[in-house]
Order: sequence, then structure tokens, then C-alpha cells
Amino acid sequence: MVRIRVLVVDDHRIFAESLAAALAAEPDVDVSAAGSAPAAARCLERAAAEGRRFDVMLVDADLGAAAGTVPAQRAPGSGPPPPPTADGIALVASVRTAHPGVRTVVLADRDDPRRAAHALQAGASGWVAKDCSLSRLLAVIRGVLREETHLPPALLTGVLRELTAARKHRTDSERLVESLTPREHEVLRCMVAGLGRKDVAARLFLSPHTVRTHMQNVLGKLGVHSTLAAVALARRAGVRPAELAGDVVERSGQPA
Repeated sequence: MVRIRVLVVDDHRIFAESLAAALAAEPDVDVSAAGSAPAAARCLERAAAEGRRFDVMLVDADLGAAAGTVPAQRAPGSGPPPPPTADGIALVASVRTAHPGVRTVVLADRDDPRRAAHALQAGASGWVAKDCSLSRLLAVIRGVLREETHLPPALLTGVLRELTAARKHRTDSERLVESLTPREHEVLRCMVAGLGRKDVAARLFLSPHTVRTHMQNVLGKLGVHSTLAAVALARRAGVRPAELAGDVVERSGQPA
């Protein structure tokens, strides 16, 4: 019998223990539980090192989210808000990078098309209500192992709308970034990396005045009024931050 290794990640201990116990009663399921993202990362790393990799991770959508937290102020024109960084969706994204073979399913207290869309974009294979039946959850677990994507039918229209809107924002952002010169693009990468004007000047062997001009040109071409908005647009377009070490900038071949 092929056994399915499941990791339950939820900081609500009673729920996590109850769910793990219910899943463990299945003859082909082995279950472990973690109460936080760092604990989950340790479980995944340890299992991989021992050759006992997990197949599926079930993660609370609101993992680690503090009740009543005020969201950070966002730049005007920066598009749809990103998912919270201190929650299960952020964990999904990190697991997708570190352990691409692990399928993830997000467990949610409520239907939320925007967050479900963010979860899929982060790499989740499913979005399931916490109060769904055990048989439904097992069907989802087995389904994602067959490369299926599972969403509640009531969420499909909203999620498709969110994904379409996100793609449009990304396409528009990519088009604006493509209008930059190679030097302006490099300046934008430095901005995405969080470098200030003097640091950019030192990195690119330019004067601060020249960097200021390039930054103004970048803002103008992107149609934004602040560095924060430019960085948000660049991230939507997939612009990588300049690496702060080992990413040598060539002085020749790039006009200042």
C-alpha cells in the first residue's frame, strides 16, 4: 500500500490535533503536525534529509496572522493588494521554492476569492473550507497528488476574475518596464533591492546627480510618483532586485 505523508500546519492546537487524528485513522495516511511556519520548515527539512519527504501540506490560511493587525499603507496605483506576508499563503510560496515536490492545500475559515487567487499564484493546489467533511478533504488530498487543482465551486468565478485582473496588471506593468533603457532598468533593479541614491551611484559608477535623473526618468516612464510605487509596479512585472553581492555591473556597453 502506498502511503501518503501529510503535514498539518496550524497554530490552533485543538483544531490541528483533531484534524491530524482524523487523518491518521485512514489506513494509507501518515500525519505530522506543526504549529508555525518555522516549525513546518524544520519538519520539511528533516523529512527530506531522512528520505521521508511529505506529499501534501495542509496549511491554515491565517497561520500566524495577528488579530487586529493594521495593514501597511500601500502606494497609490500599485494594483491589487498582495496577500499578507505573515500567513499560510506566504508559507505556501516558500515551500514551493524549497520543496517543489510537496503539494499544498490551504485551509480557510471563509471563502475569499482574492486570497484564494493569491494562494494559487503562490503555488497552492487547493483551497478548502476548514469545516468541510473528512471525505471531502481526503478527496482533495488524493486529487492534488494527481496534479488536480481543487476550489469550492462557489469560488470559481471570483477566483478566475481575480486571476484575470492580476494578469492584466502584470501585462501592463511589463509593458511599462520594457520602455526603460538598459541603464534605467538597472537603476530600477537597484531600487527594488532597496538601495538609496548614493548606493546606486556607487554601485553603477555614476554621480548622484546622474542617478537622480535616471530615477526621475524611471518614475516618469512607469507613470508613478514615488519610489514605493515604482518598486510595487516592478515587482508585478517580475523585475528581479539587483543582487547585493556577486552581481557585478559592467561599466562598458551601458550608456550612463
